[in-house]
Amino acid sequence: MKKLINNPDKYVDEVLEGMALTYPDIYAIGGATGRMLHRATPVQDKVGVVSGGGFGHIPVFAGYIGEGFLDACAVGDVFASPDMNPMLESIKFADNGKGVLCIVANYGGDRMNFDMACEMAEMDDIEAIKVIVADDVASASKEEAKKRRGVAGFVYVSKIAGAAAAKGYTLSQVADVTQKASDNCRSIGVALSSCTVPQAGKPTFVIADDEIEIGMGIHGEPGVGRSKIGTVDETVDEMLSHLLADRPAQAGDRMAILVNGLGGTPIEELYLILRRAKSQLENSGVTLEHIRVGNYATSMEMAGASITLMLLDDELKTLLTADAVCPFWEN
Repeated sequence: MKKLINNPDKYVDEVLEGMALTYPDIYAIGGATGRMLHRATPVQDKVGVVSGGGFGHIPVFAGYIGEGFLDACAVGDVFASPDMNPMLESIKFADNGKGVLCIVANYGGDRMNFDMACEMAEMDDIEAIKVIVADDVASASKEEAKKRRGVAGFVYVSKIAGAAAAKGYTLSQVADVTQKASDNCRSIGVALSSCTVPQAGKPTFVIADDEIEIGMGIHGEPGVGRSKIGTVDETVDEMLSHLLADRPAQAGDRMAILVNGLGGTPIEELYLILRRAKSQLENSGVTLEHIRVGNYATSMEMAGASITLMLLDDELKTLLTADAVCPFWEN
């Protein structure tokens, strides 16, 4: 393992400290365990929006705190769910009487602990509603879509929820539009190399230098298959084939596209992915009305990328393009 770290057991806490030092007007560390990151200044008179999940995916999850995004986020160890306590602390921080929306990526530990946190919040008369993000088409069939992992679609879903809350939507309205955003997202990734979890000290998986794996998860979960690496256009075409088999493109569709780096891929290669994807989608009659390229949902230093498509309507586009103040989002 070759990393610029201190004690692996203190890795997460020290990174959170660095984030708060870098952006003191946006991030603050709170909670009894120090594993809740929250807005430096609480916002009143709106629905609260929170999330939580394992570390190692910055900006997901905690990076997306800010105006027009999350109010607070529970932070777990690398690739491990937070426990219920910082989740409950996040809910209590974000609540100011109008209820709290919890955005939960579809992993067992995250769902279980948020279920408990929401039950505990209700005992304190805080209404908390969950929306599950399950956008990874490679992780389960269309018929079993509720089993899919939550990946980079989380970024779009969080932006929609945060913007809706900032505009004064009620809790039920925030939940409805956030669910619509989640339902409209499809993602798939491709991995070229593994990452190394600091506390493990060795690569999570092994892949040959001349291989890629389509559909690999952000924790190294198996994808749909490995193959010899081809050109970027060939790789993008295969990724799009999975996305569009799940939800076929129709002439006149309006979409947002997020080309996301997994942490170790040069931005130049992400632009190549966008170039091909845009051409292929537009040839299918799709209009891309919102484009983002960069590292939005990473997996430590894993080399690879993902493509997320979100079907748009007027409401979703308005919320997606609403102003936000977050270090990891460009208006």
